[in-house]
Amino acid sequence: MSFVVPPEDYARFMGRYAEPLASVFASFAGVGPGDKVLDVGCGTGALTAHLHSAGADVTGIDPSPPFVAALAKRLPDVDVRLGVAEELPYESASFDAALAQLVVHFMTDPVAGLREMARVTRPGGVVAACLWDGATGALAPFWDAVHTIDADAQDEAFQSGASAGHLTELFGDAGLSDVREESISVRVLHATFDEWWHPYTFGVGPAGEYVRRLEPDALTRLESAARERLGDGPFPVTATAWAARGTSA
Repeated sequence: MSFVVPPEDYARFMGRYAEPLASVFASFAGVGPGDKVLDVGCGTGALTAHLHSAGADVTGIDPSPPFVAALAKRLPDVDVRLGVAEELPYESASFDAALAQLVVHFMTDPVAGLREMARVTRPGGVVAACLWDGATGALAPFWDAVHTIDADAQDEAFQSGASAGHLTELFGDAGLSDVREESISVRVLHATFDEWWHPYTFGVGPAGEYVRRLEPDALTRLESAARERLGDGPFPVTATAWAARGTSA
């Protein structure tokens, strides 16, 4: 799955949900001022920026070169590196906490990635992750519209962690203890339908790739189906995510 897209496109596509989610997720994870935190899959920096502004000593890592470059420019005093979750370039027990917001389902090996997050976290430290719920997450309105014209389309509900209990299972397989999982949510108001729809044409993630594959007439049908369901705006999207936290051994 490619995220080698302009950072500003990703920010318009997902940042509108990821930024408000960051504060809710950080609170769930229990991290705060003075904590040394690794943001795994930091992307364009929604969680990184929140942790930084909250006084945490945050480090970021992401496999997308454009995202790393953009975040390094945005937060020049934050250590941001290019890399993947399954091979973190840090010594063991380097951090008080390791967090992954909206990332685990894109890891090549989620258990290996979580295990690496646990390795670089000090004993007793926190490892936490969150993912949109497949049926009620930020992208659910889009996939609901897709299924009205393409009932067999495979949406993002199949991905790792996108249903209740799956993150808990992955955390257990990665050797984390005291695992707790719960749902968290954010509510985002979209002023117009076009403001909601246009970022789906940027080619970001599974939804964007689906749109890019459509023939013009199918794209028109999808846009019309979504508009019929959502209206011209304004309208809210309540996006629910599953969040899990565990303790490193």
